[in-house]
Parts: sequence; C-alpha cells; structure tokens
Amino acid sequence: MTTPPPTVAPAVPPPLEGRRALVTGGAQGLGRAIVDRLTAAGAALAVLDRDTAGLEAVRADHPAVVTVPVDLTDADAADAAVGTAFDALDGLDILVNNAGLIRNAPLVDLLRRTTRAERLALWDTVIATNLTAVHAVTMSVAERMARRRLKGVIVSIGSICARGNPGQSAYAAAKAGIEALTATWARELGPLGIRAVCVAPGFADTPSTHAALTGARVAEVAGEVPLRRLGTADEVALAVQQAIENGYINGTVLRVDGGLVM
Repeated sequence: MTTPPPTVAPAVPPPLEGRRALVTGGAQGLGRAIVDRLTAAGAALAVLDRDTAGLEAVRADHPAVVTVPVDLTDADAADAAVGTAFDALDGLDILVNNAGLIRNAPLVDLLRRTTRAERLALWDTVIATNLTAVHAVTMSVAERMARRRLKGVIVSIGSICARGNPGQSAYAAAKAGIEALTATWARELGPLGIRAVCVAPGFADTPSTHAALTGARVAEVAGEVPLRRLGTADEVALAVQQAIENGYINGTVLRVDGGLVM
C-alpha cells in the first residue's frame, strides 16, 4: 500500500500584502515600532520625519521603505512630501498620523518659572505639530485617495490625555482634537470607502514618555495601571495594525492603556 504524500498547507500571505502605508514620525519611538510591524505584515511603506538620522536607520533595516525628510508643520512642504510618497508607492491605502511631541507647561505659573509669552509659544508649537499638521497631512492624503478612488483607512495616534492632564493644556487639547477629527473624518470620508480610527495609548515605555516624566513619576504611573506596568511600543503598534485590518472599525477610539482609563 502506497503512503500518500503529506498534505502541504498553502502558504498564507502576510495580512497587509499589497497595501501601501504612509507613517508620519516613523523614525523613532512608537512611530518606528509601527514601521517595523507594518513592514513585517507585508505593507509597502513610506515614512515622513524631520529626523534624518532616524530615517537613515529605517532605510538600513528596511531598504524598500521610502523615506522623506520633512517638517510637517510647513504645510506646503508636507503636501509635497505626501506627493512624493504617493507617487513612489503608486497610491496609498493607509495613513498613520503618528508625528507629534510632548511639551508641558502650567496654565498658571505662580512661581514664575516661565513667562506668559513662553507658555503661549509652547501652546502654538504643540498645536501646530500635534493637531494642525495632522489635519494638513490628512487633507493631502485624502484628496489624493479620493481622486484615485482609493479606499483605505486613516489611523491617528491620540492619547488618554485627551481627557485632561495637569500641566498639559496644549497636549490634551490637541489629542482631544484628534478624537474630534477622527469622528468627523469617519462621517465625511466613510461614503468614499475611507475609514478613520484613533488609537489612544496610555503610558508606554518610549523615549517620549521618559523625556516627559521623571523616573519617580514613571514608577508611580505604572503602579496606577491595573496591569502594574507601562505598555510597550509594539503593543500600541499592534493595535494600529488591528485597526487597519478590521474593515468595520470606524470613527472610534481604541484605547491601549492597560485599563488605566475605564
């Protein structure tokens, strides 16, 4: 009796094979984790960032990734960079709005460590980077997608700080704005087949977290999380991938915070 040959299961393609993604702020920290995860999932990628050294590191690890150095607060330069990425990948189906910064300042500084002018300047910088630039980049991408009748998803990185955090008026306002934009875009772009999702991390073990908080405060925050630890950049990046893959998630906020906000 002849033994039948073993059955070989068909190869399963990567989940994002054939998809084209643009990631802003992808040169380091959470953005780099998103780049690594999406490339591993098979997506073709372009990365926009002002960190030229970080972009070189991305290219070293992922030679096929298109990298474009740009200051996203310059709307014209950002639009040109989006055009470069769009043309290089022959279209886009995914935008990940990750670029941003954390700057803290009290509303009222009774100790006069900062001037009113300095605090207002900080507000302008944070809003320009974390909100206005996100709106401008999304406008550039969505217009190009709509003209080509391309369907896809816009994932914007928010924060649980959108609910308010002392000393972070500008940052909290910007992240609350991201949630509002996500809901607006979901309704406006949904009929075109373009979804909008906000992924809102809690406190992740990233350079930006450690730059914004003292070591003692990091330990305190970790103790407040029901899981008793900070999240990882890859756990947030996984949520981004899941938001991309699930075609019926739209107009919502996915919190990745270990249960810190309930």
